[in-house]
Amino acid sequence: MLECVINISEGRNLELLSDLRAAGGPSLRDLHADEFHNRSVFTLINDPEPLSRDVHALISASYDALDLRLHEGVHPRFGVVDVVPFVALAPVEPARALELRDRTAQWISETFGVPTFLYGPVDGVIRTLPDVRRRAFDGLSPDFGATSASPKLGAVAVGARPILVAWNIWLSDVSRDETRALAKAVRRSEVRSLAFRAGEFTQVSCNLIDPMVIGPSVVYDEVAARLPEGGEIVRAELVGLVPFAVLDAVDRRRWAQLGLSEDQTIESRL
Repeated sequence: MLECVINISEGRNLELLSDLRAAGGPSLRDLHADEFHNRSVFTLINDPEPLSRDVHALISASYDALDLRLHEGVHPRFGVVDVVPFVALAPVEPARALELRDRTAQWISETFGVPTFLYGPVDGVIRTLPDVRRRAFDGLSPDFGATSASPKLGAVAVGARPILVAWNIWLSDVSRDETRALAKAVRRSEVRSLAFRAGEFTQVSCNLIDPMVIGPSVVYDEVAARLPEGGEIVRAELVGLVPFAVLDAVDRRRWAQLGLSEDQTIESRL
């Protein structure tokens, strides 16, 4: 089986999100929406052909319903459908993930006229999603489609990558600058991190790139140890699903503190 974790630039319109959930079909295993980021993460898992059909249906519905010109939110984005990574869930499937990535990227550009950037293995090197965000249209041309973004739909990054864990720490009484410093302190090759303001709170938003090496408990403890005077961790939050092995590597007594639960594992949703 393969996973596709589609990031859509809409997290507030619950009626619309319900329609998009339905478009995800039987492959849809999880939906995480955030009003401050104004972004939703749809996790789809299935065998390649039904997964591809449901990915196409969800992307089509999103492009039909949304307009990037009307979007506002704290999370960086450059498209209505912002990121479409394919993930091999078994060691024998990376080639299938690459095949689906390339087919989907070409389909998006040909069907909707949206410039499409690849990430993951490209021409013998690994291109990362941060590389795409930093260089798109400024030193990096789209791999498919037009050379400028669609005003309504923007652009899209379509990738093939290993499993990662998207995970946030919510803070109170910590300034935006202090939160940036915390995000910088935990950042390394295994951890990508950004700082956001989310209403009355701030947030250290993380992608744990190698969660079996640097897992959520390590990052949580590093943030807790560096909190400024008066600041506190309100909660931790998993975005999407996680392999059970990541939970199993953490003391079960800390799962609630870390925002983890067995119900949010990939295995529990299949």
